[in-house]
Amino acid sequence: MPRPKRWGEAELARLSAMVDQPSLFYWNGAQTQALLQEFRRHCPMEHAFPTSSGTAALHVAVASLRLQPGDEVIVPAITDMGSVIGILFQQAVPVFADVEPLSINLDPADVRRRLTARTRAIMPVHFFGTPCDMHALRAIAAERGLAVIEDCAQAWGARWQGQPVGTIGDLAAFSFNDFKHVSCGDGGVVVARSAQAGRELSRWGDKDYDRATGRRNPAELALNYRMSEPQAAVAAAQLTRLSAIVAARRRAGERLAAGLNSMPGVLLPEVRPGDEASYWFTFFRIEPDRFHVSRDAMVNELVAEGVPAEAGFIPCPVYRYDVFQNHNFFGGRWPVKDLGLTRMDYREVSCPAAETVLADAVRLTINEAMDDAYIDDVAHAIRTVLQRRTR
Repeated sequence: MPRPKRWGEAELARLSAMVDQPSLFYWNGAQTQALLQEFRRHCPMEHAFPTSSGTAALHVAVASLRLQPGDEVIVPAITDMGSVIGILFQQAVPVFADVEPLSINLDPADVRRRLTARTRAIMPVHFFGTPCDMHALRAIAAERGLAVIEDCAQAWGARWQGQPVGTIGDLAAFSFNDFKHVSCGDGGVVVARSAQAGRELSRWGDKDYDRATGRRNPAELALNYRMSEPQAAVAAAQLTRLSAIVAARRRAGERLAAGLNSMPGVLLPEVRPGDEASYWFTFFRIEPDRFHVSRDAMVNELVAEGVPAEAGFIPCPVYRYDVFQNHNFFGGRWPVKDLGLTRMDYREVSCPAAETVLADAVRLTINEAMDDAYIDDVAHAIRTVLQRRTR
């Protein structure tokens, strides 16, 4: 499999400049300012705060809502733990909703079914770089006065109806984790649409200190999620490559989908008309009854043919993780449940579409080093395996 060279002269130049700085602290740091400038070329949001990770960015976003213990945030059943950690630490309740079968994004119809009097926010996750149905989700939020937090960790460069993801909801979070489109090892950015929320982002990520005035008398309990100047230097250089990275991945992802189109027993991912996916990875689903072997056996055959394939995405829906099944969030306890502030029992949660997707989906690696010839070889190998295993 072709692999891109991810770091080079651009990162070295910024790191060399950083070494000559008198300080590596983020506040007014040259590298942090450069990072924000480059970030806004892709996500034109005035109010932004760099963080130590994408998980930290989401936690800052959730904390800025000032949720009360027992308040609920609706999240998709297929996501990363980073989407829910901040919710739990703010003593709020993640409410898992089902996903759309062909986008694997939050299903607006199921979101409606999960609404309660305690719902305060919706967190759409633009899974594998495909924009969620933000029109439907924003409509639900507007009807109920809910906040929308976009989880853009997997969706650098994706666009919903021409708008960059991260500019549509009330708040949004991005990740510079090592496995994302662009990376500084770990890091993130949180953004806010309103000036009021934007002014508070740095407070929630910097111990409720006011760096502009020098005030160090916190009024609220906040976190230390600051990014450092070395991280910012690498991330700023990475963002200069983002457009080219996304263009190459989009070309590869769309070409692979075209190469697998009309294959019997294969369900391809759905990108809505007017949206642009950025292909953190891609996938296809199989109709098990159409083949002689299981999904897992098929993946083994694909790997043997040289296809960069994996079975599913995560081992099970997040609500089936041990930590949720045992409600083991704080020393074996869940305070909001012990105090009667929620009746949620994750042992009773069911999201049938999410469970089916994880049982029959095949994940395929996409990266910017894959040229047309390689993608055509992958498509040919997949077709070969599927055809010889079709009933």
